[in-house]
Amino acid sequence: MARFMDVHSGFVGVTEEQLREAHERDLAMEDAEGVHFEHAWMDPESGKVFCLSSGPSKEAVLRVHEQAGHPTAEIYELPVEVG
Repeated sequence: MARFMDVHSGFVGVTEEQLREAHERDLAMEDAEGVHFEHAWMDPESGKVFCLSSGPSKEAVLRVHEQAGHPTAEIYELPVEVG
């Protein structure tokens, strides 16, 4: 299963609770696309949100985000990992 990092803009002033609610909407819909959203991070000052997920394709990740109400064109596959 591939891993992905996506970036959302426009979340200036969003609270931690609002981010949690958005992440929970993704979790509620992820099974239909075979995606799993692992973590979400936010910088409320810049309005950027970063989501780490695994799934079959970028398109599957995008479909879940679209259905959850926060689509993004910035989805990056992470084929190389060091730890």
